[in-house]
Amino acid sequence: MSEQYIVYGAAGSGSVPVEAALTLLGLPYRVIDSTILEARADPELARVNPMLQVPALTLPSGELMTESAAILIWLADAHPEARLAPTMAGAARPAFLRWMSFVSAAIYSLYWIRDDPSRIADDEAGKMLVRERTADRILHCWSVMDSQISPDPYLSGPTIGVLDLYVTVISRWGRRRKRFYKVAPKLAEVVRRVDAEPRLAGLWAERFPFTDGWEG
Repeated sequence: MSEQYIVYGAAGSGSVPVEAALTLLGLPYRVIDSTILEARADPELARVNPMLQVPALTLPSGELMTESAAILIWLADAHPEARLAPTMAGAARPAFLRWMSFVSAAIYSLYWIRDDPSRIADDEAGKMLVRERTADRILHCWSVMDSQISPDPYLSGPTIGVLDLYVTVISRWGRRRKRFYKVAPKLAEVVRRVDAEPRLAGLWAERFPFTDGWEG
């Protein structure tokens, strides 16, 4: 049994919100990096997660978790004192679960296609169309979410939570933040707040730096 969490991930990937949650919780963890675009050449990741995807999280007990939304929800629920998610008795719990699942299923999942359009298209024209259609779909989903939320000032209430971390990281993928700001102005206020969270400054600098032109 280990005394720390082990995160299988990559800089700028879906492991970053998990690393951010562990950072806010003050829990000991280490990262085993994987080259996610060459996952099939990573025997360590294949051993841990047959889906060859990150994040994967080994708990101190030795139990393995996969699926980013599930990991984030579990971490928040395991440490209710940190208020990273509404409790089961909280009025905001149904909306929290709804949007965690929505982001995972409707938005995050499309990046599996966008990262390698050859997974569903053969020729270059088809790949280009896939990129265009998925980009439009992602922005539409963000706009739908934005139209039905009321941040206060974070997505699940007065304190930063795992849903905020999830949206913040995913909204940075593909240098599309400027378009994201336009279609989701309420979400934009939240993610800018999370970008500037002092407790995460070191993590952002190391795992998802704000390089020149990152907003697109």
